[in-house]
Amino acid sequence: MKDFFKRLFGPVDMTEGSPVKQVLIFTIPMLIGNFAQQMYSTVDSIIVGRFVGDNALAAVGSAAPIVNLMLVLFIGISVGASVMVSQYFGARAREELSRSIGSCISLTGLASLIVMIAGPLISRPLLKLLGTPESIIDWCTWYLIILFLGFAGTGYYNILGGVLRGLGDSISALIYLLVATVINIILDYIFVAWFGLGVPGVALATIIAQIVSAILSIRKLMKMTHLFDLKLDYVKPEWNYSKRLINLGLPAGLTQAIVSMSMVVVQSLTNSFGEMCIAANVIVMRVDGFVMLPAFSFGAAMTTFAGQNIGANRMDRVLKGTRNITFVAMGISAFLSLLIFLFGRNLMGIFTKTGELVEISYHVMTILLVGYVAMEVTQCLSGVMRGAGDTMTPMWISLFNSVVMRVPLAYGLVAITKTPDLPQGNFFMMATSLMITWVCGAFITFILYKIGRWKGKGLVPAKEM
Repeated sequence: MKDFFKRLFGPVDMTEGSPVKQVLIFTIPMLIGNFAQQMYSTVDSIIVGRFVGDNALAAVGSAAPIVNLMLVLFIGISVGASVMVSQYFGARAREELSRSIGSCISLTGLASLIVMIAGPLISRPLLKLLGTPESIIDWCTWYLIILFLGFAGTGYYNILGGVLRGLGDSISALIYLLVATVINIILDYIFVAWFGLGVPGVALATIIAQIVSAILSIRKLMKMTHLFDLKLDYVKPEWNYSKRLINLGLPAGLTQAIVSMSMVVVQSLTNSFGEMCIAANVIVMRVDGFVMLPAFSFGAAMTTFAGQNIGANRMDRVLKGTRNITFVAMGISAFLSLLIFLFGRNLMGIFTKTGELVEISYHVMTILLVGYVAMEVTQCLSGVMRGAGDTMTPMWISLFNSVVMRVPLAYGLVAITKTPDLPQGNFFMMATSLMITWVCGAFITFILYKIGRWKGKGLVPAKEM
């Protein structure tokens, strides 16, 4: 029994055995973990929507694009760390693995400090710039300020979990996510329903839960001395490894920054439709987050799988695993889309008692269903390219989708649907623009994957640890 738990909670070596089986074993706990993580924002929305009202629900949603914008520093560090950790782990390079993880920890601390200082200062000006309705701007502001002041917990919570997954240990990352999720749910209810703290109470519950998860993650890493060393000397910033992390992560960070800016621009368009459409958009994002879980989970798993096997010089396993897992992921998303089509109204009703809000949200979801299967292709193939060390190609794909396609399509389709009865245009055209963007992105990603410029980008040769 002791050996069983040791294997269960230890790193997974994906350079041996069936590629499909190894990726699925790795993906399932990560999928559950992503589900738990999605519960953070979902429970926040349910509680404020039920106990405070639809405007509070809109306030939480309006703040989301700004939070995502401030996360860009961590996205870059996380992607760079994931690639380096998985490849050095696959190559059995203990020294390089140790220094990579140490550099990741120090860079996360620096990025956290920047966000904790800048975030509270820009929150209200950004909300005003976006045209956030006066009825919800105060709630939005306090929500953002509290989140940013506790961003160190958020940063380490996300990035250390990524390091564990890069080592093949998705089970520990899952356990810590579940612990944080339970804490978040309990504190949400206590702060909002009992103490009446409203939207700020939701933010406070979130950062406390994430700090706990971050502490558990670093504690786990400190015990993995059979794989790497986490001494003070390795945690000190080291230029060679920090530069490599930045070079690998910068494309992803830059991508997330531009994508987040495009979301901010689109959020401004959403705000022009009023509180009801803002609240509907929040509900859609929450349900959408669950439907997207397979895409993001398989994409992250394929990054680790590709990184380990390329580090071990096993390109044959990479190609075989990519083909089979992509088909599995597409099948799962097709099934989830069917469930949304059949039972979507029941899901929307969890967030609000307002019938009109349920109908608007459900209509938006039915438009997006076609794009969910396409997103599986984009995420899986992009994950492989990142795992190979090619972070530039997925960057250009994301930038094209977000800047060249999504924003012009959203504004253009809304503009051409303006009528005397709909002076702001058709709100549902925004969902249509997103669906078109997803489908085109999948097609572009597939072509670039087949061209194969991502191959041969391994960072290190295989060697004994």
